[in-house]
Amino acid sequence: MGLQSMPLGDGPPPDATHLVGVDEAGRGPVIGPLVVAALAVPAQGGEDRLREMRVRDSKKLQVARRERLYRELGPFPHAVIEVPAEDIDALRTSASMNVLEARLFASVVSALVGRLGEGTRAAVYLDAADTDELVFARHFRTALAGDPLAARVVHVVSRHEADDTFPVVSAASIIAKGRREEAVARIREELGADMGSGYPGDRRTIAFLEKWISEKGGLPPHTRASWRTAKRLTGRRDAASSSLDNFSGEGGFGMDDGG
Repeated sequence: MGLQSMPLGDGPPPDATHLVGVDEAGRGPVIGPLVVAALAVPAQGGEDRLREMRVRDSKKLQVARRERLYRELGPFPHAVIEVPAEDIDALRTSASMNVLEARLFASVVSALVGRLGEGTRAAVYLDAADTDELVFARHFRTALAGDPLAARVVHVVSRHEADDTFPVVSAASIIAKGRREEAVARIREELGADMGSGYPGDRRTIAFLEKWISEKGGLPPHTRASWRTAKRLTGRRDAASSSLDNFSGEGGFGMDDGG
C-alpha cells in the first residue's frame, strides 16, 4: 500500500489538530540502543508537506537520501526516547518486547503532545510491533491511560508496516533511524573497533563479539546480555531459550528474539 492516501477508516476525526506518527529503530540488534520516535504534523495539510518531501519507510531509502531527510525533518515537532542496552535487559525481566515497545510508544507520544500544548487533539499512528495490531493498540492505550496528557490523544491507529503506509509514520521512522545511527557511531568510536551494524545477522558484528569475548572474557559495553546471541557466544546455559514476543519486522525482529 502506498503513501498517497490513508486506508478507509484510518483517517483522523474532524476535530484532530495534529497527526502523530510513532516508530522505532533497533529492536533486533544485539549491540546498541532501541530508539523510539514520534513526529507531529498539522492535521490539515501536514501529510501533504511530507509527501512533497517524498518521505518513505527509512528501510527503503538510500543512505544519502535518508540522511538528508533526517536533517530536513529536524525542525518538525518530534520527541525521541533512546533506551540503552543495559536498560533493555533490565526492562525485559518484567515485560515482553512487545509490551515494552507499547509503553515506550506511549511515553514518547506523551512527551510530544505535551510540547504541542493545550488544545492539542492528536490522531496517533503506530507501527504495530505485535503480530496482532489490536493487541498492540490495547497495550499502548493501557500504558497511556494513567498519563495526565492522555486526553490529548483522540484517535489511535495501529497497523503493520505503518511506516510504509502513513507519511507521518515514515517520517518518525527516519528520525528513529537517524538517532540510532548517531548512537551506533558514538559506540563504535568508544569501542575503537568495527562492530558492524550491531545485528546478529551481520558477520562483522559476530566476529567483533567473538574477538572481544576471547580477549577480554566478557561482553563489550552496549551489548544486550539478555539476547540469545549474547548468551550463545558467552556459553550461557539459557542460550537455547525462546521467546513468543518475536515478530518479524523492521530491523530484522526475527534475527534475535531476545530470549
